[in-house]
Amino acid sequence: MDPKRLNILRKRLRNARGVTLVEILIVLAIVGLIAGGVAVFAVPKFKEASIKSSKIDAQTLQPIADKYRADHPGDECPTVQLLKDKKEISGASKVTDAWEHAYIVECETDETYIRSWGPDGKANTQDDIVIPEKKAGE
Repeated sequence: MDPKRLNILRKRLRNARGVTLVEILIVLAIVGLIAGGVAVFAVPKFKEASIKSSKIDAQTLQPIADKYRADHPGDECPTVQLLKDKKEISGASKVTDAWEHAYIVECETDETYIRSWGPDGKANTQDDIVIPEKKAGE
């Protein structure tokens, strides 16, 4: 290699500056602020999507449970797992809500309800999902 070129390369290497710790910390702080801002908006949307998804699943299961009751009068109220075992719903169907709790089928004389305990996973709280929605006093 030409000695002139070699000297130029050595000067460039000597003058080249690395990234300082302060610069790295500033970049990390900016990335942290951006991630925090995204989380503020994303977490509530995720919760809304989980509730909506569970409602849609329950709305899909409700007529299937109704049909099963009509086809099997006198039988006990079916469970979602029984509907899956009897191939009333696909074997690949999800039988749990967005929080991995099994849906509950509740049978009354004239109506079949599908219930999810909701985000808190506790029975009979305000965030329960019931399809069809029960009227006040039921």
